[in-house]
Amino acid sequence: MRPLTLPLAGWAEGELRAMGMPAGLSGAMLMGERAALNGFAVPGVVSAGGGCRLYTTRDGHVALTLARDDDRAMLPALFQNGELDPDDDAQIVTAFRACSADALVVQGRMLGLAIARMGEVPVSPPCQVTADGAAKVRTGPLLVVDLSALWAGPLAAHLIGLTGAQVVKVESRNRPDRMREGDPALFARINQDKANVALDLRDRADREALIALIRRADVVIEAARPRALWQLGIDADALVRAVPGLVWMTITGHGATGEAGDWIGFGDDASVAGGVSDALSTASGTIAFGGDACADPLTGIHAARLALERIRNGRAARMILSMSAIVAMALDSARRRDEKALMTDLQAWGAAQGQAFPATAVRPAGRVAAMGQDNAIWLARC
Repeated sequence: MRPLTLPLAGWAEGELRAMGMPAGLSGAMLMGERAALNGFAVPGVVSAGGGCRLYTTRDGHVALTLARDDDRAMLPALFQNGELDPDDDAQIVTAFRACSADALVVQGRMLGLAIARMGEVPVSPPCQVTADGAAKVRTGPLLVVDLSALWAGPLAAHLIGLTGAQVVKVESRNRPDRMREGDPALFARINQDKANVALDLRDRADREALIALIRRADVVIEAARPRALWQLGIDADALVRAVPGLVWMTITGHGATGEAGDWIGFGDDASVAGGVSDALSTASGTIAFGGDACADPLTGIHAARLALERIRNGRAARMILSMSAIVAMALDSARRRDEKALMTDLQAWGAAQGQAFPATAVRPAGRVAAMGQDNAIWLARC
């Protein structure tokens, strides 16, 4: 019997090999790491981590992530039903069944919910270059400033760090990375050996210190919506044009231009938007999630590859990544490489609901810095 395989782990493996990652680091390991650390089972209509669910609507299926404290409070507005109890899951299921998938996704995205539907096509390219800048001759180790949180961005910074780069993780004192407390085991794997700077980004002096640190960086990784950067006085495109060699990676759910720039996306719903659940349904007849928030590790791995390629090229660039489009790209690549093997893997995955995730080695956790423990080292130089 063919062993159970994480969907798209082969594509992730190819990306890792292309950027010269150590042989002991595999695509299956990075895509299955959170599941292994937390003992997740192969998911059905509820995601492996429990934060997202696939709901049946009048004309399709919609994935909705309810991971943040305020998400449920938005549900009466989503269904335009002031009598809906947002804590009553049975009422929510019934409300979805009465609505159109397309209408719910449009309304949900207007409300700032992380929502997607099966059958949608990503509206943005996997990577869009919005600014180019001058080249830089690099003579020492790379400096990576990691402004991101959760999974994809920190993983990208971690992978670049494995090539010998110094990584400085920047956290807001007011809104620290939620994974620090929410999933400390995964946090320790993807943030190990990073220096840590903690700032109050409402404070002008701290914002100026951050911009000064960015001006010294070779790579910046962030996942903020465009208006959030502007509110901090940070113009990413202008910095790329002004700082020779600066490679700026912006990770988004669905892109950063047009309406998509305001859409929220997390790993599970972005995976649905990218077509994983559609491919799984086609192969196995099953409505379910394919993997564990696979848009996150796929995007983190691809972002690291693109950043390292640009570093080797030498020229500055601002690159905006779409998680949903990267998933769609990975699926298309897997189909073109061996569609029969992909369908076989998806059929097996669809039949494995409730079973343990495929076994994978778990990496040891290295040193994890406390918030702000390296402020004096990194901000004093700015």
